[in-house]
Amino acid sequence: MLGALAHETRLGIFRLLVRRGFAGLAAGDVATRLTLPAATASFHLAFLKRAGLLVARRESRNIFYAADFKNMTALVGFLQENCCVDEQPLIQIERKKHGKR
Repeated sequence: MLGALAHETRLGIFRLLVRRGFAGLAAGDVATRLTLPAATASFHLAFLKRAGLLVARRESRNIFYAADFKNMTALVGFLQENCCVDEQPLIQIERKKHGKR
């Protein structure tokens, strides 16, 4: 999931869809709002969906995408549990490994 968000365009799409909430946006509207070619938006939307960051639903001829808040919450929880629990900041641990103070 983090790898998917490491790309500037995908991060922009995800931020837009998080702000839109559960309603999401049609793929074409995402492309328009972010001034992306339709094919580019489609590629990145599919990438984010495969990564588990978006959900999609079809309404008539449109595909609407929305942030997958359940997976997003799980990711944030994982990061908090695994990255924020040490008493020593990570930078201090890394400095000790390399003999720096």
